[in-house]
Formats: sequence, structure tokens, C-alpha cells
Amino acid sequence: MNGELFIGLMSGTSMDGIDAVLVKVPADDSSLQLLAHRHQSFPSELSRQLHDLCRARHDDLHHWAIADQQFARLCADLVNRLLADQGLAADAIRAIGSHGQTVRHQPDASPAYTLQLGDPNRLATLTGIAVVADFRRKDIALGGQGAPLVPAFHHALFASPEAPRAVLNLGGIANVTWLPGDRESVLGFDTGPANTLLDQWYQRCYPDSLSDYDTNGELASLGRVDARILETLLSDPYFHRPPPKSTGRDAFNLNWLAQQLGDLDQFDAADMQATLVELTAESVSRALKDWLPARPGTVYVAGGGAFNPVLMQALTRNLPECHWHSTQKLGIHPQHVEAMAFAWLAQRYLQRLPGNLPAVTGASRSAVLGGLYLPD
Repeated sequence: MNGELFIGLMSGTSMDGIDAVLVKVPADDSSLQLLAHRHQSFPSELSRQLHDLCRARHDDLHHWAIADQQFARLCADLVNRLLADQGLAADAIRAIGSHGQTVRHQPDASPAYTLQLGDPNRLATLTGIAVVADFRRKDIALGGQGAPLVPAFHHALFASPEAPRAVLNLGGIANVTWLPGDRESVLGFDTGPANTLLDQWYQRCYPDSLSDYDTNGELASLGRVDARILETLLSDPYFHRPPPKSTGRDAFNLNWLAQQLGDLDQFDAADMQATLVELTAESVSRALKDWLPARPGTVYVAGGGAFNPVLMQALTRNLPECHWHSTQKLGIHPQHVEAMAFAWLAQRYLQRLPGNLPAVTGASRSAVLGGLYLPD
């Protein structure tokens, strides 16, 4: 397959590390080929700084600037190791598509804004490769939500003219893409929290655990769903708003949970974990029922939540009429989909092709997304 080599970098709202992929992107956008991948967990100090930046602090600007550089260095190290693994020189790569790390996402503020850190100038300098970054703010400048951006990529890679299907990304936040077969009718939006609340609750209950998350949903499997708590959480206005809409961990977090429920110390760890799993499953199922033109026959799941059997069972139980599969069934590992999307968006930028879908984000028009940062 002819094409150019791109690297995609993605760190999502779960804030568990950076995924890097090496892909060959053909000029016609079809049949992207994943050549290699690598993951880098965050060092503990950087992880703490990133989590702190999601909460208001009086000295945010200083901490943001420091973390901006540290994140860029970590990305550069990851890219350089990926190239070394593959025996490739920097000049073999057309560009890096870098999402950065979102630390604030406020598309409904006045004025709206979104912030991603990971200085693309430093990333370009340390790798010797052109970087395309800052993908979200153009869409917001055009009145859009700036998210989700992956539905356009989902259409390019996963759409089928034979039958409508959906793609559900279960990262820190859950988002769904409706793929009817033609680009003009694609829909997509954030349904609400996924791993972000599950991870934060687990870390609160088990601060000394060797894992930062509930591996295989083991804690949730021991608990019982509290229907009263679930309905209280589902009463949040976000779940009832029609799309276009997007959200982030600055909206759904432990502070939000405490605002809804009061003192969190009163709750059993396993029961709350089971209830938060059901919150994700129920909010996703309601979104599919309420906001899609038709019920998808098949839903393909990406993101870390695809590996949580308790969450997958809850989704199947809530919508048994749908067939649930990971994107692996379509040939793409669930953990690599979003990083591949930003390699694809980098190529769209270089070809001066639009990267957003106004029907998804609510922007006034389609636009070329991102900015170019050169190493020289």
C-alpha cells in the first residue's frame, strides 16, 4: 500500500499515559495500516501534576507551564523509542499528530475554551519531526464543542454502506459515533463519564494499591447497584441535553459525586463502584435510544473500558438487542483507535482537508484543524 508514515499521540481523559502509533496513511484516507505502537505510563510526579491541573488552583499558570514542557519531553522520548524500535530515522516520518493532554474543557463557558498541554514546539525540536497539534480550538472558535473529533475518523475507517453501526469509545469520558454509511449523516457526542469516575473512586478507596484502576472490574463485581443513587446521578442535566454536546473530567469527578450525594465516606466501596459502572452503561444506553436516528445493530467498543468485563456485561444487559464487539473485530485494537485518529488528522491538516464534522460538534462550518510546528 502506497502512503506516507505518520505518528499519532493520544492521552485521554483517563490520564493513565500516552499511546503512540506508527501508521501508513494513503492519500485517499482509506485502509490506514497500523505498523507499530508503544505506550508510556506517566511518571508519578507528572501524573500528580496533571490531576492537580484539573482542579482550580491559585498558581495554575506556573504548574501548567511546567507540566506543558514535561509532557512534551515524555512524548518526544516515546516517539524516539518507537522510531528506534522500528529502525527508522526522523526524516522517514511525514508528521506527528499530537493531541496533547486536556486539562480543562469548557465548551459552554462564555467565551468557550479548551486547554491541552504538551508544547508542540518542544516536541518538534526534540524529535526533528514536524508536529501538527492544537486540533480542538478552531472548532470552538467556529461555535462548536471542539469534541468529539474522532467521528470523522470513525467514518473513514469503520463505516459500512451495508448497515448502520455505532462506535463507542470508553475512555475517561464515553463518546458515541453513529455511522449510517455516508459522511454527511454521521453523528457523535459525549454521553458522560466512563473510566474517569471509576478510576477516581477506586484510587480514593485504595490509595496504596499497585493499580490505579479496578482491574477487570473486580471491585465492581463484588458490589450491588444502588438504584436510588443511580437515579440521583442520572438526574444531572448533562444526560438530558440533546447533542451536540461534550464534557470532561472537570465536569465529572469526585467533587461532582460529592455534590450529588453528600459525604462519600458513607458509601461502601464495592457498591459505589458497581453503581458507577451502571451509571456509564445506563447513560450510554439512554443516549443510544434517545439521540440516534435508529438503534444500531452492532456497537464496536474502543478505549480502556472495552477491557472491563463488568462494564461490557452491563452494556449488553441494558441494550441486549445490539451486538457488542470491540474494534478488534474490525482489525483495530481498542487501545489504538484514538492515537490513529490523530495521525489521520495530521494528514488531513497537511492536505488542507477539514477534520471536523459540524453535525457532530455544532461548529458553523467544517474546517482544517490544528497548527503546524516545524523542528527547524
